[in-house]
Amino acid sequence: MRKLSIATLVLLGVSTIAQAEDALFQIKSLTPETALIAARTAMETCRKQGFQVSVAVVDRSGLTQVLLRDRFAGAHTIDIATNKAWTAASFHTNTSTLSTDTQPGKPLSGLRGLDRFMGVGGGVVIEGAGSYYGGIAVSGAPGGDSDEQCAKAGLSAIADALEF
Repeated sequence: MRKLSIATLVLLGVSTIAQAEDALFQIKSLTPETALIAARTAMETCRKQGFQVSVAVVDRSGLTQVLLRDRFAGAHTIDIATNKAWTAASFHTNTSTLSTDTQPGKPLSGLRGLDRFMGVGGGVVIEGAGSYYGGIAVSGAPGGDSDEQCAKAGLSAIADALEF
């Protein structure tokens, strides 16, 4: 009887260890240096086109890692870029897609009522090698398409680092 009890305890102990392992997970995050490369490239891309912009990079939780504002970018571009990046990160979807999917009368239209939701183009999801890292966004170019083009240039600058 005693052997059965010890064997049962051993099995319970192994089961508890397996459950503890399942209770934890690891995530990968962008380094501040990598986020800065993406932001600088996005800003430089817009600057070459004559656009004064702000660029925000947020982590997977939507917390700002990098925020750059060009000299003559409007004051409003800081909040807009940050909220676009937050929106892309939070919904794991580019804001240009959300711009369409949240129009009045569409099933997701209620999302536009969220405080930080920014359903206009220019926010792009950062992901690579099967991992999700956050979002990058630009504000200040003439239109969401131009903002998104600059944000995607920032992503291109770090793509090799993400595909490890």
